Amino acid sequence: MEVRVRFAPSPTGFLHVGGLRTALYNYLFAQHHKGKLILRIEDTDRTRFVENATENLIQNLRWAGIEFDESLEKGGEYGPYVQSARFDMYKQHAEQLIKNGMAYYAFDSQEELEAMRQSQTDGSFKYIRNQMKNSFTLSDAELQALLDSDTPKVVRLKVPENEVLVFNDIIRGEIKVPGKDIDDQILLKSDGYPTYHLANVVDDHYMKISHIIRGEEWLPSTPKHVILYRAFGWDVPEFAHLPLLLNESRQKLSKRHGDVAVEDFQAKGYLRDAFVNFIALLGWNPTGDREIYTMDELIEFFKLEKVNKAGAVFDLQKLNWMNAEYIKKASLDELYKQLQVLPDNIVLEDHSEEYIKSVIELFRERITFVADIFDIAAYMFHKPAQYDEQYKQKQWNEDSPEMARELLGLIKRTDTFDHENLQPAIKEYCTKKGIKMGVAMHSLRLMLTGVPSGASMMHTMELLGKSECIERIETFLELENKV
Repeated sequence: MEVRVRFAPSPTGFLHVGGLRTALYNYLFAQHHKGKLILRIEDTDRTRFVENATENLIQNLRWAGIEFDESLEKGGEYGPYVQSARFDMYKQHAEQLIKNGMAYYAFDSQEELEAMRQSQTDGSFKYIRNQMKNSFTLSDAELQALLDSDTPKVVRLKVPENEVLVFNDIIRGEIKVPGKDIDDQILLKSDGYPTYHLANVVDDHYMKISHIIRGEEWLPSTPKHVILYRAFGWDVPEFAHLPLLLNESRQKLSKRHGDVAVEDFQAKGYLRDAFVNFIALLGWNPTGDREIYTMDELIEFFKLEKVNKAGAVFDLQKLNWMNAEYIKKASLDELYKQLQVLPDNIVLEDHSEEYIKSVIELFRERITFVADIFDIAAYMFHKPAQYDEQYKQKQWNEDSPEMARELLGLIKRTDTFDHENLQPAIKEYCTKKGIKMGVAMHSLRLMLTGVPSGASMMHTMELLGKSECIERIETFLELENKV
């Protein structure tokens, strides 16, 4: 059997990180089994439709490295399957269910439905078939009169109340649900639009979906879908319901708790591979003894049976750690490209690409995001505007000005200005003067950067260049003379 899976989001806005994980798990499963992944846009709920949401969704999925194997061709461009283009097919299948006794017409008004809702004191809602206005409580003549007069109606699923619905979930095992606990779900709304339940099952059948991998929130809908598959006489696909994503307080991850849109994390500067690696491990880890995996390794190791049942915590600290690990290994071209998307980045205009890449290389071990270099290494892009006062008081004394002038003279005499030549020259100077190397280094750091910490001082000086180092030391000494 060919493995065929699908990602079927609604075009209601941004791509949630939970949606990305669902798409990613479908992708990994399909790739692992050399199967197919299909994108389907479920836009039957027009009240929640957001313009351009589909295009934004596809763009974010492609950013994450997820591509799809089948689509409809429109005007020479490939786009996803869209449910709103298939309404006639859903209507035909609803009528088929009515004919074989597995669905029925219901003519209840909103007021009548609300009255029934209010009468159910346990807080849930279940349509009580024998108390309402539908095909089972109306005479044949009354039913036909309502149909002929085009009275507003819906089509509801007839749930076999005396049966126990049994299905298997790859992650959760065997699940049993009594028919009496399942609602007679609406399949076709009064405006002729199908509900998620009908369209979902019909599409999954005709797209030959073998495995349905989706979020835990769809688990209560699965018994209804199983009933529909059996009502049509179709094979039931295998199910796997993924655990919820939780925030650090173990509440369901939502926008009111912070960023949840994939594009938000892109904008913050997370590397694609780091973010995808992190998302993949939210509820699954192939070995448990490591955290960093390539996409090829994720594909090779992926098994639904190893996905956890319990909710997965979206640990931002772990994500930041992982991003820092990827920065240490990423190419300079990739890291420089990250900076190019920053808004109003004047630094990129004022410095060469080669210089900025060199600064990134010097600081990559110290940063979580590439843009951090503009904060922790601001002095690499402009002269110090001020000098850390505590650091100055600790490092600068009455003997410091003389040493600074001598170091300045040494720098001026150094022809090949790189760390390989600066290191032995300054070390020799310190030996002759009988001072520790650290004393000279801290004085140079104070004058050149204004801050107490940073990367290797020799490499910093090499990058800044001889003339810049001379100018900064002279500026510092002039300020000191004025004090």
